Amino acid sequence: IKERRINIDKVLADWFYKQDLDFASLYFGEPDVTGHDHGPDSPQLKAMVQQVDRTVGYIRERLQQLRLTNRINVIMTADHGMTNVLRGEQIQEILLSKIPNFSFRDIQLDYGALGMLLPKEGKLEKVYQVLKNSHPNLQVYKKHDGPARLHYSSHPRLLPLILIIFPLHYSKGDHGYDNEIMDMKAFFRAVGPDFHSDLLVEPFDLVDVYPLMCHLLKIQPKVNDGDLEKTKEILISEGDTGGNDVHALSKCN
Repeated sequence: IKERRINIDKVLADWFYKQDLDFASLYFGEPDVTGHDHGPDSPQLKAMVQQVDRTVGYIRERLQQLRLTNRINVIMTADHGMTNVLRGEQIQEILLSKIPNFSFRDIQLDYGALGMLLPKEGKLEKVYQVLKNSHPNLQVYKKHDGPARLHYSSHPRLLPLILIIFPLHYSKGDHGYDNEIMDMKAFFRAVGPDFHSDLLVEPFDLVDVYPLMCHLLKIQPKVNDGDLEKTKEILISEGDTGGNDVHALSKCN
């Protein structure tokens, strides 16, 4: 907690109050780490969320003390959600080594809730055919054949085979699964002079936050997949009164 508060004081008291910066970001690694270690429904995660909530309270407290509440827009969000992952007899494990005709000699390994495989030269079709219907909780796509909504078809850093695992098949808590699953949704909350107060909005995509931030900063965004129209309703138009809180809790894709 002490380290977080030191960082908050540096950003608010030094960068914004003294140096009058236009933009700064703060990142907290929790409750992500605790969620991985203990699971999202664990008592440890609940305690960590309460701790982070006190940190958010400190941000608002310092904004008031420094008289910055009418000058600074604060956006709080996350890069992903998290879901429980079961082990042992609770699940049907995905064991590549048990799949008939599959050989680790044909691939180079990656791992996680979403995996990628790099078959050795000439082995792509063989590995794909062996894996594609090998397990009910495993989806396997060739790089260019995956769902368009995942945007996993053209980037040069993507490997030839994409493995999408259904939830409940990795560590105690994890993310990286299909972003249409509700547990993968992040939250969005904003407060400041440019936002409406006490407004609950419909879900929007996390990529829509980027054009929103560019709009607030009055800068031209680079080419991106976000859409400012999706978040315009949370913004105060000219002539409206000041805002307080706007939130789309647990709904951002």
